[in-house]
Amino acid sequence: MNASAGPLLAVDDLVVDYRVPGRRGAPFRALKGVSLEVAPGECLGIVGESGSGKSTLGKAILGLAPVTAGAIAFDGTDITHARGAARRRLASSLQVVFQDPYGSLDPGMTIGEILAEPLVASGVRAASARGSVTEMLDRVKLPQNALARYPSEFSGGQRQRIAIARALVRRPRLIICDEPVSALDLTTQAAIIDLFIEIQRDTGVSYIFVSHDLGVVRRICHNVAVMYRGEIVEQGPGEQITRSPEHAYSERLLLASPVADPSAQAARRQAWLRLRRTADALAIQ
Repeated sequence: MNASAGPLLAVDDLVVDYRVPGRRGAPFRALKGVSLEVAPGECLGIVGESGSGKSTLGKAILGLAPVTAGAIAFDGTDITHARGAARRRLASSLQVVFQDPYGSLDPGMTIGEILAEPLVASGVRAASARGSVTEMLDRVKLPQNALARYPSEFSGGQRQRIAIARALVRRPRLIICDEPVSALDLTTQAAIIDLFIEIQRDTGVSYIFVSHDLGVVRRICHNVAVMYRGEIVEQGPGEQITRSPEHAYSERLLLASPVADPSAQAARRQAWLRLRRTADALAIQ
């Protein structure tokens, strides 16, 4: 991570409201003044339970959720309301890896077609696209014979490697990883996280790593922002937050993270139940 450089991404006092079908009155406020920065080469973890606003934040950065107030800047350029050609130009620098490795790949296309599609759509010649596709397949540690096969022929972990290769093929500067390992078993999770770490080390790409599991982000993220009900309740170095969280909600998330040792997991469960009974826990429900 290049700590001396200015932020690659800056989110300032971001507000996102949704109109709920059939609900009268004020809209639902999904984000309530969220501010954060991502430096070049940094991995920022966004952690929270379902409904905390973490996925809405990712969608707003990608232009998939309407921004009510606040600003989003990428490399110094305001992209808050970028649409059309401006948003399409951002695709070369800003990519996403989704949670579901089964639903994120077109089952009717070969892996070679899936990886080449974003390049061809941006005007890259077929020969150049083939070179980039084979390079990305090597980078995610899949054999070249995968190019002629279809997504249904691969495991969940392999499909997520293909999705990562597709995100990388245009050589982005920032990838938003939206719960990219939550649908995988623990062993496969570890392998995919190792792959993300290796790719960042080799390319310098930045990540926003969205997760509900503080144990997952501990391994990969330089900094962590903990979200609760549309707000960031704690933010700081990943090592600090995953070892000694200051906010009661962060502590709840940490205690809920799975560990391999059954006795340690049982102790965490008891500690989590005790915490739910404290005044701090009651105050944030």
